[in-house]
Amino acid sequence: MRSNESARGKEDRPLLLQLEQRLNKLIEMIYPEERTRPGYARLAKEIRETTGGTISATYLWELATGKKRNLTLEQLDTLAQFFGVPPEYFLNDEVSERVNAQLMLATALRDIKIRSLALRAEGLSPASLDALLTMVDEARKLQNLSATNHPSLPAADSHD
Repeated sequence: MRSNESARGKEDRPLLLQLEQRLNKLIEMIYPEERTRPGYARLAKEIRETTGGTISATYLWELATGKKRNLTLEQLDTLAQFFGVPPEYFLNDEVSERVNAQLMLATALRDIKIRSLALRAEGLSPASLDALLTMVDEARKLQNLSATNHPSLPAADSHD
């Protein structure tokens, strides 16, 4: 019976799979440049220095790769505090989607040109904003970039 349980693996326990996916997503969003992304040892040190909580580099690696999943509430709280997300982020789909949308926006706004475009659009009429959104969508198509239809973002043709 035990081997049958382990054979089923992650598919039968989606919460466990989501933990590693959500942790990796946070790491990628906080450190978008893969070349400068910290290793697990440096990340563990930053977590300790920022929160006072301790999670070893090995344990972080094990969590991020799905090798370990037995996270204590204290460790969950430490990770949430470090990444600036509510602890529910790791456990609740709705909270995770909302936080991911906020992180995507924050990441995009790091770019001065995107920030400038957003600030310059302030005060434009809804029709003008729709026209700009359509232009951005067309520019993305021309550059073979994926659509930006995120569940929390309205489509370019929607009217608020």
